[in-house]
Amino acid sequence: MSSRVLVVDDEKNIRRMLTIILESEGHSVREAGTAEEALAMHADEPAQVVMLDVGLPGMGGMEALQKFRSGESPAAVLMISGHATVATAVEATRSGAFDFLEKPLSKDRVVLAVRNALEMSTLGEQLGAHRAAVRRHHQIVGESAPIRALLAQVAKVAPTGATVLLTGESGTGKELFARALHDGSPRAQRPFVKVNCAAIPEELIETELFGCVKGAYTGADRSREGKFQQADTGTIFLDEIGDMSLRVQAKVLRALQEGELERVGDSRVTKVDVRVLAATNKSLPAEVEAGRFREDLFFRLSVIPLEVPPLRERASDVPALAEHFLRLWSADNDLPARALTSGATAALAAMPWRGNVRELRNVIERLAILTEGAAIGEDAVRSLAALSALGRAPGATAAAAAAAAAAPRESVLDGVRAAGGLVAARRDYERRCIEAALDVTGGNVSQAAQMLEIERSNLHKKMQALGLEARPQRPGTFPNDEEEA
Repeated sequence: MSSRVLVVDDEKNIRRMLTIILESEGHSVREAGTAEEALAMHADEPAQVVMLDVGLPGMGGMEALQKFRSGESPAAVLMISGHATVATAVEATRSGAFDFLEKPLSKDRVVLAVRNALEMSTLGEQLGAHRAAVRRHHQIVGESAPIRALLAQVAKVAPTGATVLLTGESGTGKELFARALHDGSPRAQRPFVKVNCAAIPEELIETELFGCVKGAYTGADRSREGKFQQADTGTIFLDEIGDMSLRVQAKVLRALQEGELERVGDSRVTKVDVRVLAATNKSLPAEVEAGRFREDLFFRLSVIPLEVPPLRERASDVPALAEHFLRLWSADNDLPARALTSGATAALAAMPWRGNVRELRNVIERLAILTEGAAIGEDAVRSLAALSALGRAPGATAAAAAAAAAAPRESVLDGVRAAGGLVAARRDYERRCIEAALDVTGGNVSQAAQMLEIERSNLHKKMQALGLEARPQRPGTFPNDEEEA
């Protein structure tokens, strides 16, 4: 696709000259004699670059510049003038013009200016596409009453700058709500810095959060900023804050209360302006009672407590979430759009989702990879659900697996006793895992071995030992396994 350039000048000869030059360079060029005409053309088919004369009849070039730079499809604008002054050029640049060209125009100058503007325009389009993709990945999907109530709270809290503590089970999407709080605040255009407190080793978390000076400890060969400094004027999101040590908690409290910190090995105090959002799947009151979390920090963090509901309490959102994740997966992998049948979405909505939204997303990606065709049906969902349930709660029966969700230790032991001992329970568990994998893959042993993460030859041995025979492969699932023929 050729680049799109719009030439706007009230002199016909200037327009024709620029059109000839630019078309000889392979650009697609349109002409307009007034700003009003050019803006209408741009609205109909956005240009990447606009060459805009300052002195136009009717709406002037400077006013038109602002309109071309605003809206959903901003263009890179090159201002041109036969009576240029330094003041005009400065004003145009401050108003968003990419470059300023004086008449008479030279071919080389025009070609170079348009080429550079196109590079900037392309980068802008790529950045816009990237931001749109990021927004899709951070989109909060759901119309259930719990989600509507939580989003209403987020809308009230976001502009205030208050510290927020997000609680909820693992996998419920607490980070999405933290981002929504940031995006709805006056700091939205400033940094959003995420720190997973549980993923950073104890000996490194202080440096990670507050930075260090060169020589502060062995291996500190340079000074570095911490996450709080990186988030200055923006938002820091302390995920899994319940896993933070008491010593680091004291420093976080100081940063919250005083807006200041000390880098490791530095005696100087650094001021920071950071909004703090925190999240945990632990009960912080219980952690305070056990002496593992500072009570003063808990009160300081929970100025606004928000609880993110588990997926089982918003089951009506499962179909929309499933379709959303399927669209994301197809777009991320540059593949045609897929769809879930009504039976598949009903089966998904009926599942318990102990891993919450994260588990649902993983299951949808697995379904997208392991099933063929434009539509994903109920059989594929139920086969995967059976395999997921087995992985969660090994037992002798489906009833034992369901009971294990409520009382894992007792149900596992009951399952072992019901099966006739540990050896028999393990054999039964392996059998059901293999049968479920073969169901999902339509009888393809190689694909089933990949799903179970074992060698294909090992799977064959286990099938023989368990008395399982290779099944005829269902049509429309996976390609025939030629090695098995």
